[in-house]
Amino acid sequence: MNRREAMTGIALSGVALVSTAGAVARARTREDKPASPPPATPSAFAGTHAIAPLPFNPAKLKGLSEKLLRSHHENNYGGAVKNLNKVEEELARTTKDTPGFLLGGLKERELTFTNSMILHEAYFGNLGGDGKASGPIQKLLAGAYGDFGRWEEHFRATGASLAGGSGWIILDYNLASGEPRTSWSGNHTQAVASGVPLLVMDMYEHAYALDYGAAAAKYIDAFFQNIQWDEVNRRLERAQKAHAALKG
Repeated sequence: MNRREAMTGIALSGVALVSTAGAVARARTREDKPASPPPATPSAFAGTHAIAPLPFNPAKLKGLSEKLLRSHHENNYGGAVKNLNKVEEELARTTKDTPGFLLGGLKERELTFTNSMILHEAYFGNLGGDGKASGPIQKLLAGAYGDFGRWEEHFRATGASLAGGSGWIILDYNLASGEPRTSWSGNHTQAVASGVPLLVMDMYEHAYALDYGAAAAKYIDAFFQNIQWDEVNRRLERAQKAHAALKG
């Protein structure tokens, strides 16, 4: 091999080394670069609702057993949350070509499970107290119904009207009028359009049958013994602020 051939070989070897080094560097860069995250699922279809824990010790309520409360929370409320997540996942798969009866059925279920989740959380949230009403809510209800005892009588009677049936009894704060009203709601889908729930009583039989069978009136007595009126007053305060903001 002459000098020129030797120099050519060295040059080619250098090019090869540089080329190989570049390829290795590029490969490492590709390996080290994090993969692009998958596109986020829109929140409307995320199906990520979580089951909220009971906000009280279920062993310490008066007249409502721990077994009843845990079953209600885990099976009825928990079932609504899980089913809502499944419905949202199914809605994520719908397109403009989805048959109307399929989409309509999913939207009906979405409304049912959404309201069931919200009302159950409000129901459990207004339990765990001593049942002694006080503060702004007592004054507001006395003004709206003549006296507080008259409101309680009306609320209890509305609940008793669902004995042997099913539904919710809700003390709403109407954001349009700024007034409280007791309303009846069935199938988790009927509600005052501008009503904010202040006090919620579940009158589906799963809320009391384990303890009282068909004796709904005894359940209503137990419910009133455990109302957390401080929470009701907190809800009232938030609702009144929202009403004031709407009226501007």
